[in-house]
Amino acid sequence: MIPPFISYVSFNRLGLTTKNLSAILNSTEDFEMHIIDSCSKDDTWDYIMSLNDSRIKTKEHFEVNHGKTYAVNLHLMRRLPEQYFFTVDNGAHIGTKGWIGKFLDVFEAFPEVGLLGVRAADGYQPQVIPRVKGPLSYLELTDNISDAEKSYIPDHCMCLRPELIKGIGYFSEENYFGAIDLSYRVCNHTGFKAGFMPNVHLRRPDPIPCSACTYFRECKLDKAPNTCFSIYNKLNKDADFLQKNKWKFEETVRDLQSGARPVYCASLVDVSSSKDHVYNKDWAMGNIVYFIKNAN
Repeated sequence: MIPPFISYVSFNRLGLTTKNLSAILNSTEDFEMHIIDSCSKDDTWDYIMSLNDSRIKTKEHFEVNHGKTYAVNLHLMRRLPEQYFFTVDNGAHIGTKGWIGKFLDVFEAFPEVGLLGVRAADGYQPQVIPRVKGPLSYLELTDNISDAEKSYIPDHCMCLRPELIKGIGYFSEENYFGAIDLSYRVCNHTGFKAGFMPNVHLRRPDPIPCSACTYFRECKLDKAPNTCFSIYNKLNKDADFLQKNKWKFEETVRDLQSGARPVYCASLVDVSSSKDHVYNKDWAMGNIVYFIKNAN
């Protein structure tokens, strides 16, 4: 089996990146990791360049942050057709050993499952139904239609089955609603199920004091007025974007329900996809420009 593709996108918060990324790399599991740093203003890129692990296949630094969706889609375009695709957020600390193998075991046992993720202990807990086959199980996501903006698989740690990707394409650049849009499409407009891994545990740690950061001695920030977390809080515009652009997701849902829009989402990074499928370039460019203007 080809090792799964891990998309790791960083955006400031070096204190978390050093802690969480090193936890993944300290494992013995086989995978292909591809890293994009979206124009971090702290020392994130210096740290990434210092990493030496044969499982890291590419490292790329964006001079301009285009938003996470664009970065993840660039990775998604580069995967092999038969590769499972993981997204891991730099704020996610996965505390379970062998977690990649646990994901793949569930996919093998439950061929109807297309999307799996992990519920953070401090996050919203959507309704689920346990599905069990012998020693393996997953928690099937339910009630996605009536509460799509809460009942979804978060992208801080998720995995997509290759066959699912073939049918749905990319994360939506047209509404930029990320995991919310993706989960809605999977649950309501494909034959696949989505759910959570019950035996993989994830935390989203609080900001780490500079004195407790493993990169403290190498960090070049002045630290008094600016820390990697204060920079992140200033530049992170995800919540603001979602609030102002909710109407795009709502219109996407109406179009999917009426049949005006297919479940497949094209992407600017894949020229052939945007030529061969429905694609609202004006919406997509508007979303990217929002992040370029506000999150850099």
